[in-house]
Formats: sequence, structure tokens, C-alpha cells
Amino acid sequence: MPGPEKAAGALRTIGELAQEIGRPQHILRYWETRFPQLRPLTRAGNRRYYRPEDVALVRRIHDLLSNQGYTIRGVQKLLTAEKGSRTARAAAGTAAAGSEDKPGLKAVRDSLAQALDDDS
Repeated sequence: MPGPEKAAGALRTIGELAQEIGRPQHILRYWETRFPQLRPLTRAGNRRYYRPEDVALVRRIHDLLSNQGYTIRGVQKLLTAEKGSRTARAAAGTAAAGSEDKPGLKAVRDSLAQALDDDS
């Protein structure tokens, strides 16, 4: 019997998150070794607590792997490419959003195409 719903900003345990996405806990621990972006808080006894941004990342990784057919390596490349494009936009300053989005989207599209070629 599930407990009461948590607030949107509440921390989630590994058990709660695993149940929410329908994967075993060991899969989430494995993803932590494969995706450096996924770093939940750890407390005494190595208990993991996932922040809202960690929960969103886990849901995204799960969707990419389960529903969109990506491999672990493909998701790694995608997340790395997105991090690079965000860093480049931040370094470029706060220019108008419309002029910055198109080159960033093109870079992501090109990196996705390259990742698909590499996986073939």
C-alpha cells in the first residue's frame, strides 16, 4: 500500500524512485556509475536521497533507454553534448534567446547523428 504523496520538491529515497520508474534499485546505483551528472545526496550508511533535479534526470535516462531505444553509451553522449552546449551558451553571455537557440540545437542534432552513426 503506497504512502502519502510527497511534495514536488521533496527528496526521494532510492526505493521510492525505483518504484516510481518501475526499475530495481540496483539499476539506479548502476546508472550512478555510468552517468556523472547523476549524483544524489548520500547520508549516513550511504543512503541515497534524490533531489528534484536528480529525479528529473533519472526519469529522462529511463525514457531514453526504455522508450526511445538509446543505449547507455548513446545516452552518455547525448547528456555530454547537452552539457557542452549549455556551457558554450553560458560562456557566450546573455545574448538574445532566439539567436542562441538555433546554433545550440544544430550542435545537439549533429552530436545525436554522430552518436547514432557510432552505435551502428
